[in-house]
Amino acid sequence: MSMSPRVIRATLLVAAAAVLAAAAVQLRDKRETAELAVESIHAQLDALDPVTRAAVIARLSSDEVKKVRDQRR
Repeated sequence: MSMSPRVIRATLLVAAAAVLAAAAVQLRDKRETAELAVESIHAQLDALDPVTRAAVIARLSSDEVKKVRDQRR
């Protein structure tokens, strides 16, 4: 007994919707994790004295500049 094209199409649509829902949940979880990490970094930077904070930010900035320059090569 073969299934009708409508049943097959409906089954595929339900499966695609389930995959999209799972992907949306994973994306939301990753975003929340990233936001928590950013908040933690900001809190740690805020806890530093101004001179140390400036030194840390300068170091991070120079490291990122080096990464960009290395990628361009």
